[in-house]
Amino acid sequence: MSTVLIVEDSIAQREMITDLLKASGLKVTHASDGVEALESIQSAPPDLVVLDIVMPRMNGYEVCRRLKSDPKTQNVPVVMCSSKGEEFDRYWGMKQGADAYIAKPFQPTELVGTVKQLLRG
Repeated sequence: MSTVLIVEDSIAQREMITDLLKASGLKVTHASDGVEALESIQSAPPDLVVLDIVMPRMNGYEVCRRLKSDPKTQNVPVVMCSSKGEEFDRYWGMKQGADAYIAKPFQPTELVGTVKQLLRG
């Protein structure tokens, strides 16, 4: 069973994404900001990260850059999931190394489909 780390500071969003992914057969862990996410990933690397951008302490762009520049975590797929839905935000997210970018609000099938596709590699 694949493990997905959800990095999201909004409890409501985190719970909604958790429910969606658990319902599709995935194991889910959480972090509420970028610093917590990096600590969690160092101790137990997930199979995929769903990453918010606007968070306290460290934003999603910085988390993604750090993951993709570390040889131990560079192959972990990152799905940025953010309310920043402008074309520039998407471009900048992909430039940081994200494997996919989903703007909120999203269709549940879009998120689950993207996660499943990246986990299949």
